[in-house]
Amino acid sequence: MHAYRSHTCGDLQAAHAGETVRLSGWVHRVRDHGGVLFVDLRDHYGMTQVLADSDSPAFAAMEKLRAETVIRIDGRVKLRDAALVNPKLPTGEIEVYATELEILGPADELPLPVFGDQDYPEETRLAYRFLDLRRESLHANIMLRSRVIKWLRDAMWGAGFTEFQTPIITASSPEGARDFLVPSRLHPGKFYALPQAPQQFKQLIMVAGFDKYFQIAPCFRDEDPRADRSPTDFYQLDLEMSFVEQKDVFAAIQPAIQGLFEEFGGGRRVDADWPLIPYAESLLKYGSDKPDLRNPIEMQVVSDHFRGSGFAIFAKLLEQEGTEVRAIPAPTGGSRKFADRMNAFAQGQGLPGMGYIFWRKAEDGSTEAAGPIAKALGAEKTEAIRVQLGLGEGDAAFFLGGKPEQFEAVAGRARNEIGRELGLIDENQFKFAWIVDFPMYEKTDDGKIDFSHNPFSMPQGGMEALAGDPLAVKGYQYDLACNGYELISGAIRNHKPEIMFKAFELAGYPASEVEKRFGGMVKAFRYGAPPHGGCAAGIDRIVMLLADEQNIREVIMFPMNQRAEDLMMGAPSEPTNEQMRELRLRALPKE
Repeated sequence: MHAYRSHTCGDLQAAHAGETVRLSGWVHRVRDHGGVLFVDLRDHYGMTQVLADSDSPAFAAMEKLRAETVIRIDGRVKLRDAALVNPKLPTGEIEVYATELEILGPADELPLPVFGDQDYPEETRLAYRFLDLRRESLHANIMLRSRVIKWLRDAMWGAGFTEFQTPIITASSPEGARDFLVPSRLHPGKFYALPQAPQQFKQLIMVAGFDKYFQIAPCFRDEDPRADRSPTDFYQLDLEMSFVEQKDVFAAIQPAIQGLFEEFGGGRRVDADWPLIPYAESLLKYGSDKPDLRNPIEMQVVSDHFRGSGFAIFAKLLEQEGTEVRAIPAPTGGSRKFADRMNAFAQGQGLPGMGYIFWRKAEDGSTEAAGPIAKALGAEKTEAIRVQLGLGEGDAAFFLGGKPEQFEAVAGRARNEIGRELGLIDENQFKFAWIVDFPMYEKTDDGKIDFSHNPFSMPQGGMEALAGDPLAVKGYQYDLACNGYELISGAIRNHKPEIMFKAFELAGYPASEVEKRFGGMVKAFRYGAPPHGGCAAGIDRIVMLLADEQNIREVIMFPMNQRAEDLMMGAPSEPTNEQMRELRLRALPKE
């Protein structure tokens, strides 16, 4: 017999009754039933119930077992009594009577339990991640992640893509986040960078003539953490295609993503209709460029009803250039109690509040508008608002005003909150949408023009478009949104050097700087570059959605904490003096 096991803890069935077996695994829990000891023995594959009574040679050793000790047991497979069969376990028809027990790995007292679903502080869980990963739900998430990656890899090969690996140590490149820099020992004073994405390399693969590329790529960005974003590194399904337009990229990736969600979505509906929503329309209707379309609420501009009206706050506001008033419809939200709750929500978001109107049945049986805004506007204007928004008795509308860029994000969060509170969101589905026509440029806080998205995108209209107002230029850039998350980002690339130089010039990069930073790519474009485009899908975020988790760290095997620290391995750590001398570096004291 094998030194450690003849079967795994997920193998044994009724057909094995009477066999002598050897199992190894972790002690999940020990139960004493008055002279009979039961051990739930766990390994990667499942759980088997092991028992011993006072007649068993293993009894004395089993009495002393501590949770999470690693043991080997020899024993005989027995059928459970019919009343004791556990249908929740694949091994629930049998148990193993232990005749011999060996401790392979003793366990100290646990800093957090593996058995049960107790909620422990994240700092403890991350410091002892090797224990946390033994817990059933997290273990299942990591296995789901592995199956998702294999499925995607198979799907891409099946669609005619070829897998290539790109460098991890490379040059710095502006991708919208901070680089992780790596000092060079051989070239003192110079630094490599960890790639924020394989962007330049995958474009060079197209220039090299390989046509369809993909990679499960690690990406490194020094970012502020969020619940749906890792602060250091993440993985993406990266792909690029030659001789394509935007619609060709969409057609290539949709079957893979849709099929993936159908395969691993746990029976939730996967919407096959992926609408194309312009960026500006998405912000107007949903207050976000990653809208949750499970929520049917669409915001509308209602400025005309307030302009010159008796509601002085908005009327005066609309006299200023670039301002507007938007309404958030709230079907079935027509009560003062609900309106007050949403007002409190807005105040929690840093706003003075949200104005509202709700409609109710009047004494004469007609529908009347109520609330402070309704009184100030009068019956005619409130009726016009109700008709525009398609609302009726028992419904409400909430209002936000000002310059859209200042209130859009809060309006989007309010839309989501209203949808949740009123039960309008169908949680049992995945709804996708392509967000298209992103602006190429944005104005920074100091008034300068900078890229708003991917700097390597082709501007719509080419060189001619770059001759006008930069803020009016749209790029062939697109994101895929699903249930309120951005899953994919991509673009048709700028493959013409003269357009590339002009595009970077508008963002403040002279030709010399472009040559310095992207010399390899500029050089390649001068030797016959095909039109090309692609996208990248965030693996971590996809698995988070499929696993129905709210925090991305629940689907990453060894994540950093919110402060970008690895509590288990002690990173970041201070280098030794010898390492610093070798790299010719000196650390400045902390301010």
